[in-house]
Amino acid sequence: MPDSFKKVLIGAVVGALLVGFAWHIRNERAKHEPVASMGPPGGARPAGGQVPGDGKGAGKATPGGMAGGGASQRPVTVVVAPARMERLAVELEALGTANANESVDIASKVSNLVVAVRFDEGQKVRRGDLLVELDGEQARADVAIAEAALKESRSQYDRSRELYSTKVLSESQLDQIEATLKANEARVAAARSRLGDLQIRAPFAGRVGLRRISVGSLVGPGTIITTLDDTDTMKVDFTIPEAYLAAVTPGLAISARSVSYPDQVFSGKVASVDSRVDPSTRSITVRALVPNPAGLLKPGMFLNVRLARDATDALVVPEQALVPEQGDMFVFVVQDGTAEKRLVRIGQRRVGNVQIVQGLAAGDLVVTEGTQKLRDGSPVLVAKGDADASPAEVKQP
Repeated sequence: MPDSFKKVLIGAVVGALLVGFAWHIRNERAKHEPVASMGPPGGARPAGGQVPGDGKGAGKATPGGMAGGGASQRPVTVVVAPARMERLAVELEALGTANANESVDIASKVSNLVVAVRFDEGQKVRRGDLLVELDGEQARADVAIAEAALKESRSQYDRSRELYSTKVLSESQLDQIEATLKANEARVAAARSRLGDLQIRAPFAGRVGLRRISVGSLVGPGTIITTLDDTDTMKVDFTIPEAYLAAVTPGLAISARSVSYPDQVFSGKVASVDSRVDPSTRSITVRALVPNPAGLLKPGMFLNVRLARDATDALVVPEQALVPEQGDMFVFVVQDGTAEKRLVRIGQRRVGNVQIVQGLAAGDLVVTEGTQKLRDGSPVLVAKGDADASPAEVKQP
């Protein structure tokens, strides 16, 4: 077959494919074009003498409440309730930890051998009671040497004063002898101090813990011998949200319970409130003092703390009116037939109600049902038969 004939045949096939593809595209476009744009058969005009798209039908309502010339949102049917004032007692529950009023680890200041243990585990001791004795033979010898040198220096000083009065000794010689006397007095004080470090005593009254050394043990600086806790009064630390900071003041009564004593209530009072709010949790630490005469509470115990103060007037709304959003709380307030989205700050909660600290006033109508369909500025229609508000109370659009 000649090459020229092959080229003609290939060109004819390609042309046929291009024509077929163009015809397919045209048919697909025709299928997707609106029927209204094609006009009625035979050039007939629609009823009323108007052609769609000629602008004469502008303003006619379309299905779904949309006007031909722009959007018109339909009112949302909602249920509302008024924000009202109620007597509300501040009641808080928190988780606390018991700590001793005073607590310390008994340790040695020097390295030495234990020669005597003068306490029993769990014993109550008074301030200054001897707990442990360390080997003091060398220290007592040092004290004796220092005291002997001091005695000699004092005797020499007394003789020198008599000689100075008769002008046998000069003033500078007397001053030198006096300086030696004072140095020996300091050496005696230092020796006695080192001897005192070998007798470990209780720094305050309390109850000792477990013994961690034995007679003959070699202890060093920082070696823990036992613990000492003053548990007659316990410090109970717990945290509260910063929203309740104004309600918690020193002197406020608290009650605490422990799982160890389910039928026992431990009463106390708030002693102090921390000076800083934790920026990560938005809470603040409160410390209460709880008397513990029977010694039932132990340091480190877990307690359920409850505190309350006298009832005060508070603004409350139904809890279902709250709309949480990105860590904030909002409510929709119905005013002049529209819903206004308002940021509020909440306080304590009750079953079905929540305190509003900031953002609302008494009598404001808040949406309790239908908040999911609302936006700021949405027109609303208050449902008939609502016990708290009727359609007459709200201007309808």
